[in-house]
Amino acid sequence: MSKPPFWDEATRELSTRDPVLSRLIAAFPGLHLSRRGDPFTTLARSIVGQQISVKAAQSVWERVVAACAERGRAADPMRLDPQRVQRKRIDSLRACGLSANKAAYIRDLARHFTSARLDPGAWRGLDDESLIAALVDVKGIGRWTAEMFLMFHELRADVLPVADLGLQKAVALHYFAGERPTAAQIRALAERWQPWRSVATWYLWRSLDPVPVEY
Repeated sequence: MSKPPFWDEATRELSTRDPVLSRLIAAFPGLHLSRRGDPFTTLARSIVGQQISVKAAQSVWERVVAACAERGRAADPMRLDPQRVQRKRIDSLRACGLSANKAAYIRDLARHFTSARLDPGAWRGLDDESLIAALVDVKGIGRWTAEMFLMFHELRADVLPVADLGLQKAVALHYFAGERPTAAQIRALAERWQPWRSVATWYLWRSLDPVPVEY
């Protein structure tokens, strides 16, 4: 998967500004953020996976994709059509293993895409906070999910998910002698990382889990 265009510049600058990140960047050569899937599919998968195990989420996801596939065609697990989702009854989605709330959330997400209330073509012109606001307008998408989407799908370079437990734990480990920092402390620390806070966060996650997670 291709490297974000800003990645090399970001790692060079972070390495000169922060000794902790300099060490972590050197420890994980050749790894980087990667985009996965189309916008609707990526967000729908994030809703399916909320508060259940990875294995359970994959099983439910496969059933949802199969239920929404065009008749006579093999289901593509990497793509879900919002128009077909919108036409599905809540009961049909629930039969795939979704809770009533998640079935409603995915239908609401599909409506946002089919009505162009969420229009990926317009996102390039939005700053991070404006795009987050547009995403959290969808039922079932909170700020953390929106931030993960900006980082992992939109490849936005300067997202700082201060509520993320992994980031909190890594910052505590490397900068606060194990004591969990406040959101204000994380923001103050991260001022030196701008405009590459997504990259800094990604390397701090790697210090806890060397295998990159995809959202």
